[in-house]
Amino acid sequence: MISDQLFVYGTLMRGFDHPMARLLAANADFLGEAQCRGRLYLVKHYPGLVKSNDPADIVHGELFRLRAREAMLREFDMYEACGEGFPLPTEYVREMLSVTRADGSAGEAWTYIYNWPVTSLPRIASGNFLEQ
Repeated sequence: MISDQLFVYGTLMRGFDHPMARLLAANADFLGEAQCRGRLYLVKHYPGLVKSNDPADIVHGELFRLRAREAMLREFDMYEACGEGFPLPTEYVREMLSVTRADGSAGEAWTYIYNWPVTSLPRIASGNFLEQ
């Protein structure tokens, strides 16, 4: 089954005064806080998530259920510049990831993985973009 859930960890989270954050809030149901395994880096004024196999590497974010999945994913693919027509390698790639909700339940959700080198980027050690 293709997930209609989206895990966000940066400027799409609630509380950001950003057109795309407002679009998400208007077209999705907030399911709660969630986390996934990964490392968070500060790219510019926004973060990038890189997958990790280390259980200590946790990224904190929010989980949403998209009401119009295909249309919304197309919008966010364009926003993250990884939709059709963008030159490869794109800065982000959309992938399914295992996420754990605050109540401990786990599931699969779409998220945007940072796809460029992170060697020169500062790491957000807390894994929480809001606390960096």
